[in-house]
Amino acid sequence: MTKEKAGKTGAPAPGFQDEAPLPLSERMRRGDLFSVACPSREVLKHATSRWGVLVLLGLSEGTFRFAELRRKVGGVSEKMLSQTLQLLEADGLVARRSYPVVPPHVEYSLTELGCEAGERVRELADWIEVNMPRIAEAQARVRPCEAAE
Repeated sequence: MTKEKAGKTGAPAPGFQDEAPLPLSERMRRGDLFSVACPSREVLKHATSRWGVLVLLGLSEGTFRFAELRRKVGGVSEKMLSQTLQLLEADGLVARRSYPVVPPHVEYSLTELGCEAGERVRELADWIEVNMPRIAEAQARVRPCEAAE
């Protein structure tokens, strides 16, 4: 609420309604996410880590068993994939379903929250891929020796 709309106590002046909730970008600008104590930092770290992003993108295509997902997310070790899945499951983004059979059969999929996060991550990934030529040009300007190799 602006100062003009607030009385001396900070309460709305007569005749003014409370403003709509602030959008996330505005709340972030004001410092929620920048606060060391903000619990959303951990979720951000999990969802935007290298493997977190790739797991969210991979699972946005459907349900996968561990080995299938590991093949899809090329380069990830079993340990890192396992840790990433556990963190994303604890954050409510990934669902783990275990079947009581021998050998064990476990499937992973996105929850409703995970689907929403996956959509946002997909937008960023698409933007990066579309803009990769521009990004590569910028990288070459900053690191000309590496680009020549």
